[in-house]
Amino acid sequence: MDKTFHLVSLGCAKNTVDSESMSQLLLGSGYQKTDDPAKARVLIVNTCGFIGPAKEESLQVLRELAAEKRKGQVLIAAGCLTQRYGAEVTRQVPGIDGILGTRRWMDILEVVEGLRNGHHPAPLYHLPEAPTVGRDEGSVLRAAIQGSSAYLKIADGCRRPCAFCAIPLIKGTAVSRPMGVILREACTLRDRGVREIILIAQDTTDYGHDLGLKDGLAQLLEQMVVAVPEVDWLRIMYAYPGYVTDRLIEVMTTYPQIVHYLDIPLQHAHPKTLRRMRRPANIDWVYRTLEKMRAAMPDLALRTTFIVGFPGETEQEFQALLDFVQDIRFDKVGAFQFSFEPGTASEPLGDPIPPEVKQERYDRLMTLQQGISLERNQALVGRTLDVLVEGQGDGISLGRSYRDAPEIDGMVIVEGEMPVGDLLPVRVTGAMAYDLSGVPKKIPSASQERLHV
Repeated sequence: MDKTFHLVSLGCAKNTVDSESMSQLLLGSGYQKTDDPAKARVLIVNTCGFIGPAKEESLQVLRELAAEKRKGQVLIAAGCLTQRYGAEVTRQVPGIDGILGTRRWMDILEVVEGLRNGHHPAPLYHLPEAPTVGRDEGSVLRAAIQGSSAYLKIADGCRRPCAFCAIPLIKGTAVSRPMGVILREACTLRDRGVREIILIAQDTTDYGHDLGLKDGLAQLLEQMVVAVPEVDWLRIMYAYPGYVTDRLIEVMTTYPQIVHYLDIPLQHAHPKTLRRMRRPANIDWVYRTLEKMRAAMPDLALRTTFIVGFPGETEQEFQALLDFVQDIRFDKVGAFQFSFEPGTASEPLGDPIPPEVKQERYDRLMTLQQGISLERNQALVGRTLDVLVEGQGDGISLGRSYRDAPEIDGMVIVEGEMPVGDLLPVRVTGAMAYDLSGVPKKIPSASQERLHV
């Protein structure tokens, strides 16, 4: 048990990458990872502190591990929650031995060794001031592999002024990773059999701004398709309104490897609400850009995210959001009820909209979107889609098409048990609000093809 660790990763895919990076550093120093917390000397929780419910989940996991902690074990709270709240976390959860902020995840070994050797009194707070992240990564792969897919982090932090968001407080300003490093990591992922690379950052469309690049994301994608032509899918997540450029659209259209999928969190559709959110409020731009993208890529799958119940949201403003969703007909929509976050720019606005109103608006939005999603999926019946198989059993396989990002979107249920990791053509035979079903499309053998010539 002396050099064993157990790591719990909470929150988004970006946090998952940080967790994997910490694991790599520990494994490279002779530690062994275990899924059983009772067998670990070191317990680590990479927390999320983005919104209230995520904060509560992180605190609950820490409390559970602290309550079961045995003599000789040390518990470290790392990540976004500790970066934002520091010593408050140890006050709320007695039994924490170490605090490590998200900006210095690469110092995990230093914190672990300090606690194991008793060089510091517990709790040990490791929260150095770091104006940027991404420059000192310990030569670890900044990716999280999940089956045949991998999240690859291209930047960290954010320079956007969104009123509701605590990310700049937690992560600091945007810092892009060097393009050469990202491309080398893409090659490593290819060599490990990864078939889908998902580019992630707080804002992928801001990639390269701090490096002096114009259309940095488009440049990166152009280089990546050359570097890893064997990777079947390249997927873009977390695009920012107003920064989906003509060049980015052209690159997505030109290279088949880049899947025709875009995640572009819009947050709302009424200009007044968006101005209070300190978000881009030019809805005409959204209409024009999405129309331009769909003209260039008729099979484009669009995902977005909205916040309901933001301070000051009137029924008229919310209705404008519903009308917008009805007009655009997104393939995928995620929604959140506004969470009051101290320290953000929206703090002076308070949280005036009652919880029951937020819930009612959330339900109306998601009911509307369910019908739209079902209709969009039904239009796919009879078509053939390539499906990346992620699991199988009981006579079926589960996978995803290009239209679905891992964890947040739907699945394709395929008849028959297919090898995990295969990318196979599937004829869609059924549609639900979120998922599709289908049968493998038989590919004729060479001899059969000759008979039909």
